[in-house]
Amino acid sequence: MPQQFSPTPRELDDIELIVSGALQGPLNAPGSPLTLALPDSVSEAAAADGAVEVVDPEGLPLARVTWPAGEVTGLSSPAYGPFRRLYLTPEQTREAYAGRTVVPVTDALTTTEITELGSLGPVLLLALVGHGTPSLSPVALLRASLLAAEALPDAAVVAVPLAAHDDPEADHALGVAVVEAYAGGDPIHALASPASDDYPTDIAAIIDSDQPAPEEQGLVVFFTGLSGSGKSTLARALMDRILEQGTRTVTSLDGDVVRRNLSAGLTFSKEDRETNIRRIGWVAAEISRHGGLAVCSPIAPFDATRQDVRRYVDDAGGAFFLVHVATPLEECERRDRKGLYAKARAGEIPEFTGISSPYEEPDDADVRVDTTGRSIEDALDDVIDGLRLAGYLDLG
Repeated sequence: MPQQFSPTPRELDDIELIVSGALQGPLNAPGSPLTLALPDSVSEAAAADGAVEVVDPEGLPLARVTWPAGEVTGLSSPAYGPFRRLYLTPEQTREAYAGRTVVPVTDALTTTEITELGSLGPVLLLALVGHGTPSLSPVALLRASLLAAEALPDAAVVAVPLAAHDDPEADHALGVAVVEAYAGGDPIHALASPASDDYPTDIAAIIDSDQPAPEEQGLVVFFTGLSGSGKSTLARALMDRILEQGTRTVTSLDGDVVRRNLSAGLTFSKEDRETNIRRIGWVAAEISRHGGLAVCSPIAPFDATRQDVRRYVDDAGGAFFLVHVATPLEECERRDRKGLYAKARAGEIPEFTGISSPYEEPDDADVRVDTTGRSIEDALDDVIDGLRLAGYLDLG
């Protein structure tokens, strides 16, 4: 049985479009934005087997990809997800909606645009909902597009998982190819950028719900720093201030507490420590998905893992606020209330961050605070000021 692997949302979107016939493979062709990245261990196993089996996050096999050639063969269609019934292949779309004017849509339609489309006759709104493409979340764009279709004389909606690849020129070329595949020779109408935000009331309500003001958005405040830097103390103090204000609920995801409850059984190897951080990040992201606020305070020494957490939160529609508690190693070691640095210096604790394992300082922190010689209240003010300036929290 080939090695199984669950790719990123963007990679899953690309594979779905290749399987549907909307895009041409293979993956990882020279110069192509359509790629599949495998961890070294998975890549080695896939090369030995000659293929890798791509599965969705629930483990459903979706496609077989020859490796390293990258040829894609579909195994099944994604079974779940909001509005899955609207995800048609180009062939299915042409069978159902041939003869309509095809209108690619990446944002909610304004009143002016709906009026414009009303003069075109029967239209097909092609909602481009792939990872990173729409201005709204995919679900919100589809809800808004369905409402717009109801306001038109004769309109239908089809969802297309066209992902963005951070390459405007390549993404434009992919978009043209995909839309033409779905149109199948029918006319294509490209909307101009709207001159104003004159949305119908029901569509405006969807936008407001999908893009809340920063102070209403789900939020993850993520403290990172060396052991003894003061990050957990600052995190607890921030939680106290939020609870005292009484306007938001807040969940603590402290490193030690999480290890006892969420990550029991993990060791302190590099791999298990990173697994622990990703678990914290995933839970925090889910809290933010529902508009909640999570405060996390693990060491999180590696940039790649912090970026994974940031991506989890971004994908959930939350805001990620990174606080680097940049207290120097010398000060952290001087404090050493648990005696951990002494044990690490003596070789009793392997892979100890700052001694025998590196700490990669973030260059994308929203706030950088050094607690050396400062009271917790004074250092916390730096964090609170940063949150206020970003528009997330105003704690007075």
